[in-house]
Amino acid sequence: MTRGLVIGKFYPPHRGHKFLIDSALRAVDRLHVIVCQREAERPAGELRASWLREIHPTANVLLIDDDGFDPDDSELWARNCRRWLGFIPDLVFTSEDYGERFAGCLGSQHVSIDRARHNVPVSGTEIRKDPLANWDYLEPAVRGYYAKRVCLIGAESTGKTTLAEALATNYQTRWVPEYGREVSERMLEQNGKYDWQSQDFVEIALTQCRMENRAARECNRVLITDTDAFATSIWHRRYLHRRSPEVEAIAKSQRRPDLYLLTDTKTPFVQDGTRDGEAIREWMQGVFLEELVRQQREFEVLSGSYEERFRQAVKHIDIILMMRAP
Repeated sequence: MTRGLVIGKFYPPHRGHKFLIDSALRAVDRLHVIVCQREAERPAGELRASWLREIHPTANVLLIDDDGFDPDDSELWARNCRRWLGFIPDLVFTSEDYGERFAGCLGSQHVSIDRARHNVPVSGTEIRKDPLANWDYLEPAVRGYYAKRVCLIGAESTGKTTLAEALATNYQTRWVPEYGREVSERMLEQNGKYDWQSQDFVEIALTQCRMENRAARECNRVLITDTDAFATSIWHRRYLHRRSPEVEAIAKSQRRPDLYLLTDTKTPFVQDGTRDGEAIREWMQGVFLEELVRQQREFEVLSGSYEERFRQAVKHIDIILMMRAP
């Protein structure tokens, strides 16, 4: 059985790495991939390793800490690799200048893959600097991490869903509908009235998070969402007149949107058969605003006509799309 090795930081994994690993997989019976991590790196090593396991399910992916290791000491790295693996691989695959020297110290044959980066002209440094500009070099799992997320929130009948759809069309991307609306419509159809229980909001929050995280992998640089788990916690207060620690914990554990767009209430209330909160729209708006400020979530308020709200939203989204990674 031929055993191979690919080693690197994969910081983050990109399609150049995929080309390297796919090439290695075709050449050996069993491929081992070592992911090197340091504590301060973001995305963290565990996440990078999990992405590689998803992208290359037949490879054996190992995660190691390389804090304090001299990157130019090939003999040290060879000794450590023998210890981590428990054997000497037959082939070592790299796209780096150090590959021949490292393989020699390890006692393996070196296979150089696309050293000049002709097939995939990108580097991890370039991606970390500007992931959105290098979007086409990222796999869906990695895109979900780097995608900008914009969430529309607000009281009933303030145009959130219409605006979310329009923004998704404008940016040629995905948007996530409000799962709570689906639940409320089903409740009305089955019972003829609302009979909310706290567990309903837990289900809504969890499902909304799953829908959002799945759509982030498929979006085009920015994901538009019509509500999120944070908003669900407010709706719990609106219907059950108390906070839900469980829903709020879900909201806290979920990645925060890069921007909330809060639609104001200066729009006509349109009854669509499911709405019952016209009298408390101002209260809802006040709670949203209070919690956004208290939890230090980034937000902008949209006001005016639909066309004015759309233009404001595009202006704010364009700003976050132009921001480079820190």
